[in-house]
Amino acid sequence: MEESTKTNSDIHRITIKDKEYVIIGTAHISKSSVDTVIETITNEKPDAVCVELDEQRYKALKEQKKWENLDIKQIIKNKQLPTLIINILLASYQKKLGEQVGVKPGTELLEAALTAEKEGIPVSLGDRDVRITLKRAWNSMGFWQKMKFLTFGLAGLFEKEEVSEEKLKELREQDVLTEMLKEMGKAMPVLKQVLIDERDRYLAEKIRNTNGRKIVAVVGAGHVGGILETLKENIKVNLEEIEVIPPASPVMKIVGWALPVIIIGSIFYIGFDKGLASAGDNALFWVLANGIPSSIGAIIAGAHIVTIISVFFAAPVTSLSPAIGAGYVAAFIQAYFKPPQVKEFQTVVDDFNQASKWWKNKLLKVLLVFFLTSLGSAIGSYVGAYEIIKNIF
Repeated sequence: MEESTKTNSDIHRITIKDKEYVIIGTAHISKSSVDTVIETITNEKPDAVCVELDEQRYKALKEQKKWENLDIKQIIKNKQLPTLIINILLASYQKKLGEQVGVKPGTELLEAALTAEKEGIPVSLGDRDVRITLKRAWNSMGFWQKMKFLTFGLAGLFEKEEVSEEKLKELREQDVLTEMLKEMGKAMPVLKQVLIDERDRYLAEKIRNTNGRKIVAVVGAGHVGGILETLKENIKVNLEEIEVIPPASPVMKIVGWALPVIIIGSIFYIGFDKGLASAGDNALFWVLANGIPSSIGAIIAGAHIVTIISVFFAAPVTSLSPAIGAGYVAAFIQAYFKPPQVKEFQTVVDDFNQASKWWKNKLLKVLLVFFLTSLGSAIGSYVGAYEIIKNIF
């Protein structure tokens, strides 16, 4: 038997068979949500509390050391810089809104866990690993979608519009991050699929699997509808299926290997048809076409001199291998010679909101080096390829 009631605008009750779910829809930057969560858990005394957190985010909120625990060199080695950029971008957006309403993002989730622990109630973490979510989101987008996403996010960061009292009230009552993602999802449906729809189902399944007859679940208001639908319709969710990071598109792999094959093949053909001197000239052009713009990107980013020189020689080689890009090489060297300090990890979210700080914060400078040298290498590859192929004819 299934029963469903809504006690107020934030709390939803649903009973399925012999199990009762009390689902609290919160705004992640709302003082009101914090009070509602504490009061509901204290009064309901459930068998367990399930919160919209994964292990990483829970530790970050509890220990207040989200960024200083990052191993930037390991992140670069694992090719996770794009997901780190997304993570910082979203955190910056949410923190900016949180400062305007006076509540630190995620406070209600942390308070839910702390209140449960105080009452001796088991805590269940209901969200998918944020690293998997971000990787699935990034891998699901094409190149232009990624550019559109970054443009959307950066544009939002630099908006200086004053927020009215009416807008502040709205922000306090909504899961604003989810609303922002839904807006982006209109332009990029694949992003909404990964960040909203998949997590709705994931959260619902984790809530359903939480031990106990009465479960209080604390989730962003934007997820409530999807969770209730999944529970009411008894939709089965295969968690393993949506925890898999999709491989890169085979088309992208083909394109990735096609360029080096075409370039190397073209230089050999020119050597056979026009002589070794001509082949050498084209090979030199490839080196300069890749090395110069990549080094210019490093210079603009204010990179270490060793980074600037290294990427000049690395870019022509990495451009012929899809396995690693010039940006990763440059970022690793920059992090090695100019490692970010603890205080720069602590202030990265604040500094991200101010463009001038990107050249002062060493962590953000690593990201700048990665982005600008990658851009320079991409431009150089297309210029070099065009010139070499043109010389065949």
